[in-house]
Amino acid sequence: MKHKHLLLTLGLWVILSAQLLAQVNYTGYFKLDYISARQVFRNNANLISSNYSDSKTFTINVESKVDDDLTVDLLYIPCQKQMDKLLIISSGVHGVEGFVGNAVQQMFMEKFINEDLLNNTGLLFVHSVNPYGFKYLRRVSENNVDLNRNSSTDTSLYSSVNEGYAKMYSFINPAGKVNTKSCKNKMFNLRAVFKIIRASMPVLRQAVLQGQYQYPEGLYFGGSNFEPQIVALTPIISSICEPYKSVFAIDLHTGYGEKGKLHLFPNTVGDVAKKQLEDIFAGYEIDWSDSDDFYTVTGDFVDFMNILNKDKAFLPMTFEYGTMNSQTTKGSLKSIHIMILENQGNHYGYKKERDSLKVINDFVEMYNPSSAEWRTKIMKDTEDMLKTIIPRFIDMDLN
Repeated sequence: MKHKHLLLTLGLWVILSAQLLAQVNYTGYFKLDYISARQVFRNNANLISSNYSDSKTFTINVESKVDDDLTVDLLYIPCQKQMDKLLIISSGVHGVEGFVGNAVQQMFMEKFINEDLLNNTGLLFVHSVNPYGFKYLRRVSENNVDLNRNSSTDTSLYSSVNEGYAKMYSFINPAGKVNTKSCKNKMFNLRAVFKIIRASMPVLRQAVLQGQYQYPEGLYFGGSNFEPQIVALTPIISSICEPYKSVFAIDLHTGYGEKGKLHLFPNTVGDVAKKQLEDIFAGYEIDWSDSDDFYTVTGDFVDFMNILNKDKAFLPMTFEYGTMNSQTTKGSLKSIHIMILENQGNHYGYKKERDSLKVINDFVEMYNPSSAEWRTKIMKDTEDMLKTIIPRFIDMDLN
């Protein structure tokens, strides 16, 4: 009987050790700050580029009034045989989301780059599209611009008018120093419920999240012109994509959706591209923008890459890692409240240090959860998905 107990104990120890090791392996991809994340990306890029002919690395210096060491870094590995397909993986469009994006890019570099993939598929990694937001723990650029509302090749975007946003302006952009214990903040959910009753959650979600170009200090401001990295990225991405027949772009984001779930959000596509995406992601749920939770945006980064490849077969997909159950009303209200307070604090300051600490902690946790369980789950789910979809993409005839 003692031997049985010993064997059972040893068996449980082996299982727990394996689970702990897997958790450590995945969480090790997460870096503490922008500089260390950028360095590991550069190290990996330099190592990989030395192993494959004609590979290139790029560094784009992003203009800043406060920091002269902000860069967007890229790695390009061309097809080694037939110039057929190009896979683009971009991260950090929303700066503070770059921690997860960097982790996923690291894992892909380590586990998925091989001869089978590169025979007919080139790879382009775009690291930290918004380095200011990544480094200073903001979602937006130094100019308060949401790059996922700014990315375009046509300046007419910045003349767009989001009429619904103006009606919500005073509610989502309060003035004055942040006091988390104020009556208004304590009653935020109740105040928001009255807004929902008057309109509806889908209408309010669309009005707020679509993007706006009239209020530079406001949430979801898309800018009044191209941000400098969008200008710099345009010729680089266009040149790299030029020889390929088809392009598959994956943009990495965190925040929206069920906590710990990898959501798939494609942009609006035609019937052919929709069927191709359904074949690549067969067995996985794709949100085709036909649910009540869906909202459209203007100036998003994946659509920008689509515009640059308008004459090719183009497959867009956003990987969105849910953090706060924001697909529910309760989670959605909590998420938007955190964003409101962070934006207010950035413009007007905080009443007390405790307010600053709470808001910034809540904000970072919303986009880069510290939970080892969350990190392990989303990384494992991503690895498992990539093991399935990459071979399908390689083998698919997209032309």
